[in-house]
Amino acid sequence: MTEQRAPAEGRLLVVDDDQDMLNLLANWLGNAGYTVTSALCGTDALGQIEICKPDLVITDLFMDGMDGMTLLTEIHSRNPLIPVIMLSGQAQIPDAVKATHLGTAAFLTKPVEKSELLAEVARHARTERNGATSSGFGSELIYRSSVMSELLDQAEMLAGGDITVFINGETGTGKEVLAKAIHEASPRSGAPFIGVNCGAIPEQLLESELFGHEKGAFTGATTKHDGLFQAADGGTLFLDEIGDMPLGLQVKLLRVLQDFEVRPVGSTKSVPVNVRIISATHNNLDKLVSDGEFREDLYYRLNVVPLNMPSLRERREDIGALLDHFLVRHAQKNNSKTKRFDPAALEYLTAATWPGNVRQLANAVELCVTLTKGEVIPLAMAQKALREEPGRIQTLKEAKQEFERKYLISVLRVTSGNVASAAAIAGRNRTEFYKLLGQHGIDAGAFRGEREDGAETS
Repeated sequence: MTEQRAPAEGRLLVVDDDQDMLNLLANWLGNAGYTVTSALCGTDALGQIEICKPDLVITDLFMDGMDGMTLLTEIHSRNPLIPVIMLSGQAQIPDAVKATHLGTAAFLTKPVEKSELLAEVARHARTERNGATSSGFGSELIYRSSVMSELLDQAEMLAGGDITVFINGETGTGKEVLAKAIHEASPRSGAPFIGVNCGAIPEQLLESELFGHEKGAFTGATTKHDGLFQAADGGTLFLDEIGDMPLGLQVKLLRVLQDFEVRPVGSTKSVPVNVRIISATHNNLDKLVSDGEFREDLYYRLNVVPLNMPSLRERREDIGALLDHFLVRHAQKNNSKTKRFDPAALEYLTAATWPGNVRQLANAVELCVTLTKGEVIPLAMAQKALREEPGRIQTLKEAKQEFERKYLISVLRVTSGNVASAAAIAGRNRTEFYKLLGQHGIDAGAFRGEREDGAETS
């Protein structure tokens, strides 16, 4: 693998088992301003995907080992948003058709013209996005991680339409920030974005807040109130913590989403509304539905396109960028010099559990900066801000052992403790499998409803 760097117009991964062709393509693209990573085979290319995070992949169709079609399928199984340009000097029309159905962005025949290749790359390559400096979609979301990059790619694709979006994620992860980004990138951006926390308002008041009420509809209703659906007309209504909405109100919300008409409390007439719905919750809606606490028909009406907002523990590589962002923001707000964290404090914060996610991190930075007189925030101050013992990132060996133990337990459960069957599923002989069980201190008999010969245990 070789890498050629140039002014970053975008990151490209070029794959070809012909070194001369690989060099030629890399030179063309590097001179055009792209950052180019090269790979001589499909296996090497897959290994580079997570490292270089390419905006586009260019691959030969016929290669030794893994061919271009297989590579294309593997790339899109990991990230379906990465465009792939296929090159071939031997392909027939059926090959091009198959490649198109598999999701190639373009299919070019060799010898490829330089101008043609550069034109296709310019058309399909996504501009490099750095969350800390981006002024485009999701600029308020600070990130460096691939999981956030892929999430924002999906959200940006959804922004242009009116499709209903459901965002799931822990408290403090930034679900409303993502919802606002979708609204601001949509044709509705000139109209209001209105959010409401469905779990923070009592049922009767929430109904009035959402749908409005007529004067005199209930005690205290001294004036007519339009409600948030009408207030958001033409724009986006963000229903936060939708999982906490009372069942009685869920029925009325479902009716509104079916007819896009609201009937204010105390009124006999319905009012048409034109709003896009984005909902969110930290709850497990699937479980709420199975427990009868959330209507299944409303669930399917809201969960048209699901997006999962990762916790801060799932995107630890973003913590440094977030800390820098909040330090700079505090300095700008207070017209003061930007402070920084001591390396030990930074290590401590990166390993913390962050149950409150980004919101907790922002509050911790605010406390640290306010109480630190010098320019460097020490470890003791970071510990004081969190008031908890830091977590620890597992070593690779520990992570592998944990996965292996969970895997062994899962196959034993599937096979009811039948070691022969479990070993076959795991691709090991019985001796090897028993050895693995011994290494992890697992007793197959604990999972056994039947003996291995099939007879009932006594």
